[in-house]
Amino acid sequence: MAYKKFSLLVIIRTLLAIMTLAALSVVFGLEGYQATMLVLALLLGIQLFELTHFITKTNQELVRFFSAVRHADFSQRFEFKGVGSGFDELGKMFSDVLNRIQRERSVHEEKLQHMNAIVEHVPVPLLSIYSDNKVSLWNNSARQLFGKHSITKTEDLLNLDAQFLESIQSLQLGEKRLVSLTLDQMEHRLLVSCSEFMSTKHRETLYSLQDVQSEIASTQIQAWQELVSVLTHEIMNSITPVASLAKTTVDLVEDVRGKSQAAQNTEKDVPSDINEDLNDIHEAVQTVARRSENLTHFVNSYRQLTKLPTPNKKALTIATLFSHVTQVATQDWYSKGIKLTTNISPSSLDVYADSHMLEQVLINLLKNAEQAVAEQASKEVSLSAFLNPRGHAVIEVSDNGTGIEPDIVGQIFVPFFTTKKEGSGVGLALTRQIMLAHNGKVSHHANHEGGATFRLIF
Repeated sequence: MAYKKFSLLVIIRTLLAIMTLAALSVVFGLEGYQATMLVLALLLGIQLFELTHFITKTNQELVRFFSAVRHADFSQRFEFKGVGSGFDELGKMFSDVLNRIQRERSVHEEKLQHMNAIVEHVPVPLLSIYSDNKVSLWNNSARQLFGKHSITKTEDLLNLDAQFLESIQSLQLGEKRLVSLTLDQMEHRLLVSCSEFMSTKHRETLYSLQDVQSEIASTQIQAWQELVSVLTHEIMNSITPVASLAKTTVDLVEDVRGKSQAAQNTEKDVPSDINEDLNDIHEAVQTVARRSENLTHFVNSYRQLTKLPTPNKKALTIATLFSHVTQVATQDWYSKGIKLTTNISPSSLDVYADSHMLEQVLINLLKNAEQAVAEQASKEVSLSAFLNPRGHAVIEVSDNGTGIEPDIVGQIFVPFFTTKKEGSGVGLALTRQIMLAHNGKVSHHANHEGGATFRLIF
């Protein structure tokens, strides 16, 4: 119906233009009709322009409609007034289609924003490496992991840690691997897995980098705590009656020895070698009693690993902490020729920690440093605190001592492990447990000029 009306209007406009053209041709050869000719020519021009505009209007509206769709311009409106009711319906249809596209687009954008928000808040860092060596960090966790380091291409990862890049790129699909990455003096143990996607332009490999450093340490400590708990329980159950019987036996031997001496004084017949036997028994039983007591103290020291209280955290000024610690741990350092240097930057630096636990950690580390420099001609120990590039408070205890052999570095935080003749292997294990209780980390680093540095990161 709309098409027929449109055609009729086109025919009428065409006929009117032909009639005007015919009239113009009639008066063209007559004299005295110049004004009429001018009017007819002007009228013919208007009619041709209006006819052309009328015919091309629909095409123009189609072009405008598709342009609006292409550029997502949903502000356009389509009206065909004067063309006919059918074209009015076409205009409404154009507008309805645009409105529907707008609604669908809004729904998709909302879903996309929702998915982006989910990815952004996923606690596992997500990183993509493309076939053209470009790199994308997908969420806040990934950006936090790499901090101020700009990661946009594989070359950035190569410069940061070549071994890390090689380890993740050699992963097979579905494989999981534990990879180490050190950033801004902080070591991360990452459980890495990957997935691969293909598009028409490139191949994308998505990596998840789950930091399991604290989980591994916590699991290890829990396992050691359970082991220590079982061992101390069994040892104490066995050693307690032994110690008690040994003490009772010592008392009995003393009693027998007294009676023997009394018998000799009264000139009774007492075997000559009985006192020698009693002395041997007394010495043996005393040794058993002494070793039982030492073993009891030894076991009690390990109970610290299983009975660590919840930290009572408070704001603690580093300067005050250093003052308290050095008063306790370095009283006789001057007489031993040990030079202590301290540095705090900024001077007002503080940490949120349990003061008693942290003092215990630093005193233990300073005692270890004292023993490490004992054989050095120049004995130097430094105690420093600062903020690392990530904004974490860091405390370091460094010495110029003999250092730790590379082949045992991985064992120094393990309970029971010690290289000292009189060591119990509790100190560093307890230090790591205290730092984990503060959501922090402790690590060992060999100094280039010799000696060792223990770093506490909060």
